[in-house]
Amino acid sequence: MRLVDWLDRGWHGEMDYMAKHGVKRSRPADLVSGTLRIISTRMNYHPPTARDSWDAINDASSAFVSRYALGRDYHKVLRRRLQRLAERISAQVGEFRYRAFTDSAPVMEVELARKAGLGWRGKHTLLLSREAGSFFFIGEIYTDLPLPVDRAPTEHCGTCEKCLDVCPTRAIVAPYRLDARRCISYLTIEHAGSIPEDLRPLIGNRVYGCDDCQLVCPWNKFARPSDDPDFAVRNGLDDAALVDLFSWSQPEFDAKLLGSAIHRVGYERWLRNLAIGMGNALTKLENSAATREIIAALEKRLKHPSKLVREHVAWALAQQKHTNRTPDERG
Repeated sequence: MRLVDWLDRGWHGEMDYMAKHGVKRSRPADLVSGTLRIISTRMNYHPPTARDSWDAINDASSAFVSRYALGRDYHKVLRRRLQRLAERISAQVGEFRYRAFTDSAPVMEVELARKAGLGWRGKHTLLLSREAGSFFFIGEIYTDLPLPVDRAPTEHCGTCEKCLDVCPTRAIVAPYRLDARRCISYLTIEHAGSIPEDLRPLIGNRVYGCDDCQLVCPWNKFARPSDDPDFAVRNGLDDAALVDLFSWSQPEFDAKLLGSAIHRVGYERWLRNLAIGMGNALTKLENSAATREIIAALEKRLKHPSKLVREHVAWALAQQKHTNRTPDERG
């Protein structure tokens, strides 16, 4: 089983909950007694008005936030939708037993969605659909209803390996094999401590998550934007300057990101991630007002109460030695 091999290799990093539940993920009835079928659903999330992702990634002074996190926390939105679906089913067939999940329990969501016919597993390990690409969330309803069984679709990645080639940290070590310990999404969200120094320059300005493997996927030309206002951009996070976000106080962070998936990482990790982005910006920007602004902002955090923040701020400031190099010297 791929899950067991993945865990044995330690590729789950600090995500101990993955190892804790083990193969329970592949046994739905062990999670919810009496489960006969699983209804798998998907919901598009890409906000139609968000700044072009590559423009943001290539703008060193801007912060890139994974497009799924620009609006309201998807856990709440999708769970509410699943509840409505269950109520509609109940209105048609009568009372039945069910439990709804969305990235909230030991559930093999991608594999279940594949078996339900929603798409196939891409080489980046995400679910891919010919009609919708991959910019969508997945949710499930475990039920005791004896529903008909769908067929898994055929795969359509062919010889394409663009997702492997584009990964900044080479976290996709082979088709369908992801070492989460190198993945920017893992590092900026799940990883609680110090980010390995050798990986920091590769993170660029990606301060929460990473979409690169999806952005280069040819199937995402069919991705459909979301019309749900809950996923609309909040707080200008699609086009925000690193310095502006770094200036937020703890109360500002809590107030502005309450109800956002980002809020779950906490203020300390938020500053850690931003510090890395600002350090990387210093290696790319010419000596300018923007450079001086970044240095000044970082220096204000040198005595931050958090050791984690202080470490990453010091690293970021150490990158300013690159700002006086010529473009050829910077590489």
